[in-house]
Amino acid sequence: MTDREVFEVEALGHVVGGRTEPTDDFWGGTRAIIRLDGTRFTPDATKGLEDFSHLEVVFRFHLTDPTDLNLGARRPRDNPDWPEVGIFGHRNMRRLNWLGVSRCRLLEVDGLDLHVEDLDAVDGTPILDVKPWFVDFGPRGEIHQAQWTTDMLGDYFAPGGDGRGAEQSSG
Repeated sequence: MTDREVFEVEALGHVVGGRTEPTDDFWGGTRAIIRLDGTRFTPDATKGLEDFSHLEVVFRFHLTDPTDLNLGARRPRDNPDWPEVGIFGHRNMRRLNWLGVSRCRLLEVDGLDLHVEDLDAVDGTPILDVKPWFVDFGPRGEIHQAQWTTDMLGDYFAPGGDGRGAEQSSG
């Protein structure tokens, strides 16, 4: 493909509260609000969402340094014990479009405020899309992953964070 497809994406809301600084671990119990844009949406936009326990959220790694882009292979978290993997072999913020995807628990729907837990995005993060998690869209068939990911993420959703600080995870 010689021509790159370029298109615009608009934030439909922002993260309010929760962590304020990017960190790699201890997201367990972190609470925040996804505040949808009240100039474009009415509370009808969230009707029925309260019937779901989890959301899938697409967001922009807005604190990422654009000069820190790595399209090749590198060691996750720069750990010499883990193998070099290509940009598509892990989920960090050093990506061409700086997009993150997270699955979090939906605690409450209050109009256009979605109260969530375990969303690994920091205060101010632009939210690009919110979808209810459908169990039927989960993985089908046998699931496997590289051992280094299990080692790396052992504390990712462990409790103990200060409630203020991650999104631009370097994982």
